[in-house]
Amino acid sequence: MFKKILIANRGAIACRILRTLRELQINGVAVYAEADRASLHVSQASIAHCLGDGPASATYLDTNKILDIARRENVQAIHPGYGFLSENAAFGEACEAAGIAFIGPTPEQLRAFGLKHTARAIAAEQNVPMLEGTGLLDDLPAALGAAASIGYPVMLKSTAGGGGIGMRVCWNADELGAHFDVVKRLGQNNFSDAGVFLEKYIERARHLEVQVFGDGRGDAIALGVRDCSVQRRNQKVLEETPAPNLPDGMAQALCDAAVKLAKAVNYRSAGTVEFVYDSAAQQFYFLEVNTRLQVEHGVTEQVWGVDLVRWMIELAAGTLAPLHELAARLKPQGHAIQARLYAEDPGRDFKPSPGLLTDVAFPQADGRALRIDTWIEAGCEVPPYFDPMLAKLIAWSPTRDEARHALTKALQSTRIYGVETNRDYLRQILDDQPFASGEPWTRCLERLSYRANTLEVVSGGTQTTVQDHPGRLGYWAVGIPPSGPMDDRAQSPARQRHECRRARNHDERADLAL
Repeated sequence: MFKKILIANRGAIACRILRTLRELQINGVAVYAEADRASLHVSQASIAHCLGDGPASATYLDTNKILDIARRENVQAIHPGYGFLSENAAFGEACEAAGIAFIGPTPEQLRAFGLKHTARAIAAEQNVPMLEGTGLLDDLPAALGAAASIGYPVMLKSTAGGGGIGMRVCWNADELGAHFDVVKRLGQNNFSDAGVFLEKYIERARHLEVQVFGDGRGDAIALGVRDCSVQRRNQKVLEETPAPNLPDGMAQALCDAAVKLAKAVNYRSAGTVEFVYDSAAQQFYFLEVNTRLQVEHGVTEQVWGVDLVRWMIELAAGTLAPLHELAARLKPQGHAIQARLYAEDPGRDFKPSPGLLTDVAFPQADGRALRIDTWIEAGCEVPPYFDPMLAKLIAWSPTRDEARHALTKALQSTRIYGVETNRDYLRQILDDQPFASGEPWTRCLERLSYRANTLEVVSGGTQTTVQDHPGRLGYWAVGIPPSGPMDDRAQSPARQRHECRRARNHDERADLAL
């Protein structure tokens, strides 16, 4: 087993990996940008190295800095987490060249599945159901001709990257013409690849995905189906497993297709095969393969009782038991739902909300019924350079409804001061009909009208206050005097009970006097 592992990441996933490293008694080496100095992953690691100041390109994406630290610390392996360098084939190759194990798929697999159009080609060879689509498109005339053949609406996609970047629904030729150069530019700027292609767009689709794990020698297993349909602008908001309300046999068919694809390439380590599901036709279609640990891996771990990070490390170290032995012991139990808590303001079009966290309080989490993966505490600074996710709250219960109510309660008990968050937005989604009924689709949030119990002070003076106008009125009949709007405790139950006791004692003294 490895003695020292470097984590080439930040935030919640860095803390998550460190938790497993502690259980395995492996020293964890953290790296951090100057803006993340107060992050929990820095204090929780055995050793931490600063990558300097600035955005991701100058810190977490700087492979030279990370590999230099790895060599100086004599680490035996690097875990890339998700995002950043996790699907970078060149980084995987550089690790191998340095004699350092890359905890993840092979560079060849990263390269083959990293581009969506090549992943589609592999899926087609294995007869995995696919949406009608194209290969890479040279120019707009080629795209217009292909779209006319496929039939509108179509989805225009960048072949590289992920996270919802470089995707546009086109309902007609005019929209395709308007979006074509935009998507090419997004691909080039974000992923250094301007390649684009088209797929048929399903208007009321669900986003389903299968967690797979391969040993790199031809064996692979599936750990159920996750539903990630609740999305905002193609980015996941809530995730759950098992996927609710699927026809009999559909979950098994999805798992079979995913395992077939993984075995075909001798897939190594953790991965996710994503599908689009047409509820009306009850048919699924291949979407893409994520060659890394997913943000939502925790719901699978809660239901299946596994530690995917541990499996990844043990496989890379050559100590993992054969997959057929692991699979024989697996039995899914219950239902898990995850909510992504972000530092963003839903009342201002989800504008990121960086800043100093003055107070942080989460409900007590036992790691089973409630699990909280986070990197924050009071005094942390949420930087403007990186993804603003603060925590992942995962509720597990025997039934879906119980898990949904438990997650709502956990969010209600969460307190974050100093920045705006999407906490109340998440609570509203959990109670909204599409999710509550177990039949969400990828655009169901477009019909949700967010209700914010907040106000924005556009221009406050030096002595501006926010008051509860008109204060407490109408209680004289029970002996409670009025209170002005500046008394912020006027309507609190404790204050009213105190006033009632005062009034009752006053009446009793008056009776004695008589």
